[in-house]
Amino acid sequence: MDPLDPVRTLPADARRTSVAPTEVRRGSGPGRTLPQAVPAVAALTLGLWGIDRHNSMWRDESVSYQVAHRSLGDLWGLLGNIDAVHGLYYLLMHAVFGLWDGGLVALRLPSTLATALAAAGVAAIGARLAGRRAGTLAGLVFALLPMTQHYAQEGRSYALVTAAVTWATYFLVRAMSASRARWWTAYALTLALACWLHEFAVFALVAHGLTLCRLRVPRQVWRRWGVAALSAGLSLLPLVAVSAGQADEQLTWLTRPSPSQWLQYAAIAVTGILLRQFLVRGPAAAQRGGARELTALALPLLVVPAGLLMTLSYVRPWYVDRYVLYGMAGLALLVGAALSRAVGQRHRLPPVLQALTVCVAATAAVAVLLPWALLIRSPESRKDDVVAVTHAVQRTAHHGDGVLFMPGRRREWLLSYPQVLHRLDDLALAESPAASRTLQGTELPADEIRRRILAQHRIIALSDPAGQPLDPFPREEVKRRTLGAYFEECGRTRVHGARITVYVRRGHCTQ
Repeated sequence: MDPLDPVRTLPADARRTSVAPTEVRRGSGPGRTLPQAVPAVAALTLGLWGIDRHNSMWRDESVSYQVAHRSLGDLWGLLGNIDAVHGLYYLLMHAVFGLWDGGLVALRLPSTLATALAAAGVAAIGARLAGRRAGTLAGLVFALLPMTQHYAQEGRSYALVTAAVTWATYFLVRAMSASRARWWTAYALTLALACWLHEFAVFALVAHGLTLCRLRVPRQVWRRWGVAALSAGLSLLPLVAVSAGQADEQLTWLTRPSPSQWLQYAAIAVTGILLRQFLVRGPAAAQRGGARELTALALPLLVVPAGLLMTLSYVRPWYVDRYVLYGMAGLALLVGAALSRAVGQRHRLPPVLQALTVCVAATAAVAVLLPWALLIRSPESRKDDVVAVTHAVQRTAHHGDGVLFMPGRRREWLLSYPQVLHRLDDLALAESPAASRTLQGTELPADEIRRRILAQHRIIALSDPAGQPLDPFPREEVKRRTLGAYFEECGRTRVHGARITVYVRRGHCTQ
């Protein structure tokens, strides 16, 4: 037996009754790739379904779109100033648009393909540890999760990070059970890729370390894992050095985790723990094809990254659930293995009850998942809709009207559609985003903004919906005060996540 085989890490009483994982896992012919192919095709199909989201795009995706369309020189200048954490993703999207400028489809297609790749990775892990049926079911569960479907159609890096972490986890599983250095090399390289796509992928290393602790692996495995983890970490140092200086400006919008977020986390963690207990309980647990190994891997991946990031957010507010999206791979592995066990025990029920159970379960799944699937593919699933804002401005504005973004960061609503923005006079803009090496450009001093507002007769103001907190900065205050003192509202259009208000000089509204 290979000295690094994870079976050796199981307790002595479990080893005596276990089926060697290599006997369960290996096969030949088409059946060997079936666990990966079926979930990948399912994830790809779901990702392509309604990929344009009714021709909508929200502001974070707009950042990806307009930044990726900058020249390489402008893009490099931006990353030295802000948003270096997404630098590799922006470079990738720059290459994608260079090959095919396919609008919203091109923007989201890399995430869709990455989600299919991640689903195949989840299936590969499940099949390796608990058999093909468990792998196939785990991959399908991952593809069907609402959160997975949400980010499969998101023009950001999170699906790509998830794919990289998932396959790094698969390479770890292979490396623990084989003496070949290639698996450790693949693990280190893939995890480094995940961290370069987003730094918070590094929390997967902590989850993997806990997995090794729970499996009580030999010292040789610890040494090799330590070298691989250190290599991935050292490769990340240049990105950390640059992005650390940008964090204060870039993450000011984040707050500490709310009680509802902690409740959601607790619910997911408890679900994972209950699934683990279901899988490993009973004297025959070791005969169920790697249940202990699978739970030792999946549960830390599910709970550790999110828990660590939420805890650290009490020191520096950094937590957003999408930053640790890859934890959903752990949940899918646990659910898939539990479903596989339930299917394996169906012979205990009469045929009529078997059929009834399948029908009820399928109906319940459709009833729960279909509304989520439809919502995810609608503009309302995101905070705002840049396309709707642009169309509303096109209908409302006259050529040469002044435009104010309140706050200035909402300039993003029009940056992806310069043909609309260029028709208007941006009253607060000092330097364009490209010239200033920023995301939304820089604005003039408050006194100059006031002077330029007073020189206008008609102004289009783009602002957040009512009830949102107002920025207290002098530039924003002078916009509000000057409009209120010298202009009157002469029309308002509400679109999802935004307001477009027409202001004219007092006494000149012709509505």
